[in-house]
Amino acid sequence: MKRLVMLLAAGVVLAACSKKEPPPEPVRPVLSIEVRAYDQENLGRFAGSIQARFESNTGFRVPGRIASRNVDVGSEVEKGTLLATLDPTDQQNQLRASQGDLAKIEAQLINAQANARRQQELFNRGVGAQAQLDAAQTDLKTTQASLDQARAAVRQSQDQLAYTELRTDHPAVVTAWNAEAGQVVTAGQQVVTLARPDIKEAVIDLPADLAEQLPADVVFVVEAQLDPSTQTTAIIREIEPQAQSATRTRRARLTLAETPAGFRLGTAISVTLSSAIKPRIELPLAAVQDVDGKSRIWVIDPQNQTVSPRDITLLGRGADSVILGGGVKNGERVVSAGVNSLKPGQKIRIDEDSPR
Repeated sequence: MKRLVMLLAAGVVLAACSKKEPPPEPVRPVLSIEVRAYDQENLGRFAGSIQARFESNTGFRVPGRIASRNVDVGSEVEKGTLLATLDPTDQQNQLRASQGDLAKIEAQLINAQANARRQQELFNRGVGAQAQLDAAQTDLKTTQASLDQARAAVRQSQDQLAYTELRTDHPAVVTAWNAEAGQVVTAGQQVVTLARPDIKEAVIDLPADLAEQLPADVVFVVEAQLDPSTQTTAIIREIEPQAQSATRTRRARLTLAETPAGFRLGTAISVTLSSAIKPRIELPLAAVQDVDGKSRIWVIDPQNQTVSPRDITLLGRGADSVILGGGVKNGERVVSAGVNSLKPGQKIRIDEDSPR
């Protein structure tokens, strides 16, 4: 009997030893995202360029054949820089002719002055006639008027000759040439386009519908496409009243709050439009789990590296995101993918942040 009891006790001990402890819950790697409240609504992102606010189309003030073109597109020129010249032959001939007329009138004036003096002396001695004196004085006045006219003609010819040189009247950047050397142009014909680099603005094309419904508090953030760190804000200066028929867009010109050095003329830019809204939280659609008609998310405990479910209220649902009305605080971290395979209190490992 005693032996039987010992055998039974040994069997119980062996049975107890044969039981295995349940395996620990696996640590699940997850993607996560930090909850952030937004108070700006993104209205779109548009491409554009930096342009000069003031541009001028310049041409010669006299007709002629272009003899030389001295600068190229993109050149920065100072005030008074020679841009192009015309063949000055016609203007030089006109100047020589007017100078010859002036010399002839000057000689006639000398004779008229001498004749007027003689007639005055004869009249004073009582041997000259009043009629002859009057005629001499009239001839002197006429010759003096002709001299003034000839001098004006010379100045005009000199101006015409000077107009064969096209110079800038302010610092500028050459943005376009519309004529080449050897081409005959008329007076006032557009030859070169100059942009003033001191005042720059951003130029973008907005959809006509958006341009008509822009909020009063819209904010424009302008950044260089090649260097997003080069950025500033801007406000609308003007919007074209009529949409372009081909693209159904309206051109908007924006006044920059600042002009960074990277904003050169022609710089490609991206302009983001946003408007102030009531603070809200937006999460990826994959972060939300629907259970029994309710929506919930999995909130991460950063100290214990565990997750727990939490019910939330949705205000809106998009193609790949949702807008929350409550249930989570700004700054908390939630699981952004794989929520259907989680359990309350499960250990997790955060691999990386998911992109927004």
